[in-house]
Amino acid sequence: MHDHLDENGLANMRAELDRMRERETAMRDILNVMSQSREDEAKVFDIILQKAASLCDADQAGLQLVNKSRSHFRLAADLGQKRTAFEIGKEWSLDSFLSSAVAIRSGEVIHIPDYAETDLYKKGDPTAVRTVDTEGTRSRLVVPLLQNGIAIGSISLSRHEVRSFEPSEIALVETFAAQAVIAIENTKQFKALKQLNTELADRVKEQVGEIERMGKLKRFLPSAVADTVVSSGSENMLRSHRALLGVLFCDIRGFTAFCETAEPEETIEVLQAYHEEMGKLINAHGAGVDHRMGDGVMVLFNDPLPCDDPAGDAVRLAVAMRARMAELSKDWKRLGFRLGFGVGVSLGYATVGMVGYEGRSDYTASGTAINVASRLCEMAEDGEILLSTRAAVAVEDDFRSVSTGEITLKGIREPVEVFRIIECEEA
Repeated sequence: MHDHLDENGLANMRAELDRMRERETAMRDILNVMSQSREDEAKVFDIILQKAASLCDADQAGLQLVNKSRSHFRLAADLGQKRTAFEIGKEWSLDSFLSSAVAIRSGEVIHIPDYAETDLYKKGDPTAVRTVDTEGTRSRLVVPLLQNGIAIGSISLSRHEVRSFEPSEIALVETFAAQAVIAIENTKQFKALKQLNTELADRVKEQVGEIERMGKLKRFLPSAVADTVVSSGSENMLRSHRALLGVLFCDIRGFTAFCETAEPEETIEVLQAYHEEMGKLINAHGAGVDHRMGDGVMVLFNDPLPCDDPAGDAVRLAVAMRARMAELSKDWKRLGFRLGFGVGVSLGYATVGMVGYEGRSDYTASGTAINVASRLCEMAEDGEILLSTRAAVAVEDDFRSVSTGEITLKGIREPVEVFRIIECEEA
């Protein structure tokens, strides 16, 4: 009997581990679609409904959104529903007593064990009757999409049998709802940026005179590059050319895992504090160009603003960043966020110039030196500053480092000897 119980316990543990893996995979899949579908929230809605229905064993799933006047809500996406009954775009009054309307108005989860036992169905409400008799809905779960405490829509799951949803399933759908809100906000911001870029492009075309045209470059160029172009009076420097660069890549360790569990507001607050503090240091150290995407930052030294010691300037910035991030990480740790920081620095020639199209261009660089710094950043553990061989040699009079051996980096043909900056007490 004891052995039998142990076997059952192990089986339950394995089943729970499988469920956890499925949920982690679902989160990664959703995040991947979100990153690739910034202009089309519908693709994100579809995969969220697919994952929610699959992991919660639901026969139907739907996502509803409120209109701007908050008078009605519409079906924005569905899975498994009969379109003859509830087609995409169909609207209902937000003042109704339908479960989605109640969830949106109250901002609370609505869980109905058996829809056929509700007063709406028994009183013959047309939508309720259609929900049960045509769609076959019995058990139903509705989770609001909350943005700043206000519901902007809901996710609904239905089962054709009377079987209540478990607390763990409800919590999972709440996580999916938070991701749907992020997708909506991402799409909104992307479209607003696209519209802004279009407007800026139109304004540039309308400008007359060289000074006004050059001034508009600041709309889409890093400030340091734009200032240099304006002062030179020529765009020749923006053409593709080779330059010796000090290259720094940095990002937050553990940020992806943090995003999967943190609230959207917490993610935004962390990113805002991170970029604000890193931006101050980048400006203070006289970098020529910096590019930011999510928690990743690339900083270039020696073009277009020349400097005498590009590798040294990059390492000095890296050390300052690490010190400031150590302080931020302590504050975040008190809030329960375990986040670190890693940096990669290289020195080498790269192709530098404008990339993009009119109205939306970037001054950036490409080449082995860029790739090496990026790969070193990926390798760096929390608190580590990793250097390429050339960068380590260039700064050896000012910074002590130790070789970690030759490593084959992805995308780099020859093995690279990697060096790690060490503190005085490590020497």
